[in-house]
Amino acid sequence: MTAETLRNAARLGSRGRLVLFTLCGATFMTGLDYSIITVALPEIGRDLGFASAAALQWVATACLLPTAALMPLFGRVCDLVGRRRLFVAGVALFTAFSLLAGLVPSPGLLVAARAGQGVAAAMIGPAALALLTSAFPEGPRRTRALGVNGALLSLGFVAGTIGGGLITSGLNWRWTMLLLALIGVLVLLGALTVVREPGGRTRTRLDVPGALLAGGGLFALVYGISTGDQAGWASGPTLVTLSAAALLLGAFLAVETRHPVPLVPPRLLRRPSVAWGMAVGVVTFGMCGGATLLLSIHMQDVLGFTPLQTGLAFLGEGVAALVAGTLAARLIGARGLVTAIVTGLTVQGAGTAAMVLLPAEGGLGLLLATSGAMGFGHVLAVVAAVATITSGLPEADQGVAAGLAQLPTFIGAIGVAGLSAVAAARSGALAVTGVAEATLGGLHSAFLMAGAVALAGAVAAGVLLRRTTGFSPAA
Repeated sequence: MTAETLRNAARLGSRGRLVLFTLCGATFMTGLDYSIITVALPEIGRDLGFASAAALQWVATACLLPTAALMPLFGRVCDLVGRRRLFVAGVALFTAFSLLAGLVPSPGLLVAARAGQGVAAAMIGPAALALLTSAFPEGPRRTRALGVNGALLSLGFVAGTIGGGLITSGLNWRWTMLLLALIGVLVLLGALTVVREPGGRTRTRLDVPGALLAGGGLFALVYGISTGDQAGWASGPTLVTLSAAALLLGAFLAVETRHPVPLVPPRLLRRPSVAWGMAVGVVTFGMCGGATLLLSIHMQDVLGFTPLQTGLAFLGEGVAALVAGTLAARLIGARGLVTAIVTGLTVQGAGTAAMVLLPAEGGLGLLLATSGAMGFGHVLAVVAAVATITSGLPEADQGVAAGLAQLPTFIGAIGVAGLSAVAAARSGALAVTGVAEATLGGLHSAFLMAGAVALAGAVAAGVLLRRTTGFSPAA
């Protein structure tokens, strides 16, 4: 294809832009939700009188757990009841629970409202992605739409850290939730006016045993990872929780092979493009998420940045994510999915590994450059991974595939936990050198590990992905 042909094929049209704006607005909203509340947690604790830091952490965890646990279920439900219908219901619920979260008078009600937001986000995620893949046919238009979607998801996280600091400093933490409600209203208007229900709805019964096993297993997995650092990785509760996750997910895979209409058809999991796409997603989300968390620690605990300064320092990563989302379709169209994945993981790995050079004082330019490289590579790898997972599938499987494509976002928490453990272990070994030096040494070790894992993923993808999927360098 010539460059002009690619540009013409990738044009979305006026209605396509409105559809994309609506669906990506929902993606941006859910990404914003996870980060904006983190910055506001201290003020929330003081205002509502949370008993402890552990109790306060449930404001974040209560949203994350149901989203991860229910994603596969709603991936199938959106194929059964209609993607637009589930999307509209999810956005309406998210808006209502955001409004409730902004008005609650007590800690318990806030945690309950956050859990409601998590359920709604689990409805929105696969429905929005399935609607996107249905609205834009496979090829340059879909890849461009996925690029915008991936860029806005990353931008939502970055905007949340900045917006959370600005809002809690200038107004009140409640406005973080009211802002989400306002965005929800705008997305809902778009969903009702420009988004259409695609054909191909599946008329069949729901796999209830599969839904229970998958939901329980993912809940236990994410809960065990989220609480393992605080409870201790070798502690009884953590080991029991992670063992339960392994048993439930193993039982889920066994049940799916026997169920006449499985929640997640085993043939999808056996597709090399799906398996490899999810593996790439776990690597890029795990290493980028873990490095971003540790970079925040570096800025605040080593460099002495305020939360607002920390959020502003992530602008480099956010801008790079937007650029990557813009260029992803061109690179994939010209060089193919495998090359895009390898390039993305390589740039992410190199940028993250270079963070080992971050000093104890100054170094803002290096910080912006390395975090920007990490963000650019991450979004490029994510877009290519999602396109890999959803490529070549019939319309009836797009909802399930959309749910699978978003699971690495949560399973990637394994990377966050692993890198945090590496940093803590190295800092402990360097404790005799002083607190600041030990903290910096631990962070450097974790950054180097994150870079090495991403680069190893790039090598594995380059060697094995093309061989097992049959994808050509420029397809």
